[in-house]
Amino acid sequence: MRFKFIDAERACFPIDFMCQQLGVSRSGYYAWKQRPESERDKADRALAQEVATVHQESRGRYGSPRVHAELRARGRRVSRKRVARLMGQQSLAARKKRRFVQTTDSRHAQPVAPNILERDFSPGQPNSSWATDIAYVWTRQGWLYLAVVMDLFSRMIVGWSMSENIDRHLVLNALDMALKGRQPARGLLHHSDRGSQYASEDYQKALAARGIQCSMSRKGNCWDNAVAESFFSSLKMELVHDTDFATHEQARTALFEYIEVFYNRQRRHSSLGYVSPADFELAALPQKSAS
Repeated sequence: MRFKFIDAERACFPIDFMCQQLGVSRSGYYAWKQRPESERDKADRALAQEVATVHQESRGRYGSPRVHAELRARGRRVSRKRVARLMGQQSLAARKKRRFVQTTDSRHAQPVAPNILERDFSPGQPNSSWATDIAYVWTRQGWLYLAVVMDLFSRMIVGWSMSENIDRHLVLNALDMALKGRQPARGLLHHSDRGSQYASEDYQKALAARGIQCSMSRKGNCWDNAVAESFFSSLKMELVHDTDFATHEQARTALFEYIEVFYNRQRRHSSLGYVSPADFELAALPQKSAS
């Protein structure tokens, strides 16, 4: 292991210096260098390249559990511990989470609904429970606000809307997209925080018109809407915090790509057994019998 370290760092430090510091001989290092590469080392070198490729394809978003899941899906039989080791040797890691900033304004006189969802974030079928929330993205042209609607069954973002204004129209547009795309039956449970946008008369009328039951988080309790907030935490960690958006349009394009291309159809979710929301829903569909 010491010789491997010296070999990896020889471009940064003198070999004599490292040998002295690590308590090995210079001749021993060069003798090790001349030995044929072992089959294990060859396999590690090839696998390390695959690991790096998967990590790069995720745009640096994946840690070792998701890299491991992706390799397994590609037919690679390898342990998670080995993937973690090879990632560590290449200084590859998932992006670090930052604290989520609350944007809810619950200081209003509108009626609020009770917390009917009660943190049941794993319904047994699609379009039975939805969660929604708002986040903001900074650009050099000012804030851009994003509202999303998530199907809790698969964590799929089924509706979203972006605007320079954080008002009821932002959330109504996201709801409208979700309703048109999914056509849920009456009785769907819709959960949100107590924000003025969701408590507004227009939004409540839109829910009632489709027979949707309203549920809201308890005051000041972010854990009641933890899955939606977790989505925004991932979005900010994996995209927003590392991107300097020059314009609103640039941010809109990046957010669209993240939601519709990466998150819904590619990103492997630990809560779904490391498959994407789209694949999770596909697997849940009734299988047609062969004719």
